[in-house]
Amino acid sequence: MIAPKSRWDTAKAATMSEQQLLLYRSNLLGSDLTITNFGGGNTSAKITLADPLTQAPTGVMWIKGSGGDLGSMQMDGFATVYLERVLALEAIYGGIAQQDAMAELLPHCAFNLNPRPASIETPAHAFLPYAHIDHVHPDAVIAIAASANSEKLTRDIFGGELGWVPWQRPGFDLALKMRDVARTSARFRGLMLAGHGLFTWGPTSEECYANTIDMIGRAAHFIGNSPRSLPFGAAVATTCAADERRQRAARLMQQLRVIVSQSSRKLGHFADDDSILEFVNSARLKELSALGTSCPDHFLRTKIRPLVIDFDTDAADGVTKLQTAISDYQEQYRAYYQKHRNAGSPGIRDANPVVFLVPGVGMITFANDKATARIASEYYGNAVNVIRGAERIDRYVGLDDGEAFAIEYWPLEEAKLKRMPAPRQLAGRIAYITGAASGIGRATAELLLREGAHVMLTDINGTALQSARDELARGFGADRVRHAPVDVADETSVRASFELLLREYGGLDILVASAGIASSAPIEATTLAQWQRNYDVLATGYFLVSRSAFALLKPSGGTIVFVGSKNALAASPNAAAYCSAKAAELHLARCLALEGGPHGIRVNSVNPDAVLRGSSIWDGEWRRERASAYGIDENELEAYYAKRSMLNRPVLAEDVAQAILFFVSDLSAKSTGNILNVDAGHAAAFVR
Repeated sequence: MIAPKSRWDTAKAATMSEQQLLLYRSNLLGSDLTITNFGGGNTSAKITLADPLTQAPTGVMWIKGSGGDLGSMQMDGFATVYLERVLALEAIYGGIAQQDAMAELLPHCAFNLNPRPASIETPAHAFLPYAHIDHVHPDAVIAIAASANSEKLTRDIFGGELGWVPWQRPGFDLALKMRDVARTSARFRGLMLAGHGLFTWGPTSEECYANTIDMIGRAAHFIGNSPRSLPFGAAVATTCAADERRQRAARLMQQLRVIVSQSSRKLGHFADDDSILEFVNSARLKELSALGTSCPDHFLRTKIRPLVIDFDTDAADGVTKLQTAISDYQEQYRAYYQKHRNAGSPGIRDANPVVFLVPGVGMITFANDKATARIASEYYGNAVNVIRGAERIDRYVGLDDGEAFAIEYWPLEEAKLKRMPAPRQLAGRIAYITGAASGIGRATAELLLREGAHVMLTDINGTALQSARDELARGFGADRVRHAPVDVADETSVRASFELLLREYGGLDILVASAGIASSAPIEATTLAQWQRNYDVLATGYFLVSRSAFALLKPSGGTIVFVGSKNALAASPNAAAYCSAKAAELHLARCLALEGGPHGIRVNSVNPDAVLRGSSIWDGEWRRERASAYGIDENELEAYYAKRSMLNRPVLAEDVAQAILFFVSDLSAKSTGNILNVDAGHAAAFVR
């Protein structure tokens, strides 16, 4: 266990208001993974402010709002409540059966019409009579909280400075019990919540933060100094070499995604750090993982327990065994639901595992999007640390199945899920785009991301590709964008990028082949190298990426879109290499539509014309060559192309991207083998 270090900057803090100090403290705590994980924990401060109606001094509690993240939140992430109103709820509290109804009254306590929903932990912060409070879930502390002898360990380790509260689901009733325990000793600087986490407090924001750091540090040092070794038992599996590990993970993730995405598409995440490998390779893997997680924050993101895959999924019967293992897990999950459900329980949710543990390889997680899968992986990594720590000092105890169900199917959690925005039309889909650093590929990537897809950007220009990736990651989140420099004409380069795609996301739903090249010369001046390079990129390159994509799309179907050209149907002077290669590309799409149909793979083409703006193809020699072929200045080229079209309008990359979106969306679910011209109108390029 790693003890956190204080990062409090006294000079910086001296310039801050109480509200700013709360945000500062929150960000410090949330950005340290030894203290809490994404979305976990909450902080509060009780501050006197002027009532917006009467201007009278009023006690207001600022607390991290529901669903926020301590590490990245800003001021608008805090809920604010009238402290007296929250405290007054005790007078109408009718017992534990009513505590969920009490949570529904919290919006009536909001101060200054703040719309940020208050956390379920709000009563706990309010009833504890301290100005500043932290609630966090550090691995070192939860290891003690989840030990069989948690109460005794709390006394021994913290010397009477932490009170101990038995496990109880968070809510109004627990808040009252916490207050009552806190009253029993003036020496208490916080509370240990069995199976849950840590509450600490202080008269100032700085002292509260110092208490939090101190308590976590004590727990970490105690566990670290334990003489017990091999908390998971001896290693019984051997870690595969790094390359083999990643290759096995990529293949397994593809197999898993097909199975777990039957009702909705999911994305995967792979982790193989030393901590995880120690656990998955251990003799006690099945025994300990079957105990499930303890902390509610862990459990809500990882399900009650993972699935161990301790057989060779690459063997002849590997996929069958995998399907059987997941089917058995689903049956057990349904039995768990039926056993613990009651008349008010929400309907059963997805019965698939979230966490898969693979000896010799690592851990794979699947969820509705990459960020959720990654966060689930991080939380199960925390759970592994908790199990390790508890087994070093005592005996680990997981959350009781009945209590786990009460949290997983808690009506308040269900209400939170229902507040989530509706998914975009490409949510859960994974797209691979060639030529994504500029022009049509870049515009398509942005549009597909806007519609909810996760995107792998590829391009031969590494510098431009990195720039595109950085910009799109800022706009749509780093989890939804991956990139790989790829020469589409190089078989090894293409294969490596698809393996990376599998390891990062777990599969493929959409291929957009947009990589381009162009050259212009009379036929007798066309060199063999020019001819070959056009065919390498526009024919061979499209063949190579499609071949790799087919293997991933066949089990569940998907879509392929080729970015063709008006020149594939209507020849242009002095461009035989380019035009004929584009024609070959177009016919390849037709061939693939025939082969893909029985597997639910749709293949269509979009034929643009003269997309000059933002295109790397038109930045150099091609622009000059085409201007020369038409006898005009190159600066007049876009206007020339627009004027010769029927609509007299220039064609933009964004126009082509919209056509591609149509073909990759469900709007075109019954279209394959088609060509959609986006050329502002050219009779010579009419398809029929």
